[in-house]
Amino acid sequence: MSDSPAKHQIVSFRRMQDGTRADYLLLEQLELEYTRQLPAKILAAVSKLDQSFDGYPVTRLGHSLQTATRAMRDGADEELIAAALIHDVGDELAPFAHQEIAAAILRPYVREEVTWIVAHHALFQNYYYVHHLGGDRHGRDRYKDHRWYGACRDFCANWDQNSFDPDYPNEPMSTFAPIIERIFLRPPHDPRYITGG
Repeated sequence: MSDSPAKHQIVSFRRMQDGTRADYLLLEQLELEYTRQLPAKILAAVSKLDQSFDGYPVTRLGHSLQTATRAMRDGADEELIAAALIHDVGDELAPFAHQEIAAAILRPYVREEVTWIVAHHALFQNYYYVHHLGGDRHGRDRYKDHRWYGACRDFCANWDQNSFDPDYPNEPMSTFAPIIERIFLRPPHDPRYITGG
């Protein structure tokens, strides 16, 4: 098998149980080549938020860029900036569980704290509005003793809930592209990145 498989080379099996070592080595190589496109795919998915639902004074893309800009200007590290940019990327396909989509995208590449913040940000955002709809704005308090409660509260208070301002001078997507590339070209599940916090 060559180092660079043919464009349309395929495995020999129709059932995974019938695959050979050569088949799975080929698939591993093709998957590695495919995942090198991940940063561009993530940026494209965030860009599609420009066509999200109406009602807010900015699009979901504008909100995402503002959130990431605020994180960057506050001196956040690159993992938190990336999280701020993509935290709502699941809105299009999972509007009632979007935080889980974003957290799953981040999980193999960033420290556990960042994934936790993104996975819980929707609940923490409820503090700002859900009481107007008859909900419990203090639902986040069930995590009051969690070590990352304060970090998630601050993510929402300082960057997320206040990023619906059409007059806020946010950075363009090109500012964040190198950060997304550095993070999502890391080896997935590498303990150097995903542990700690």
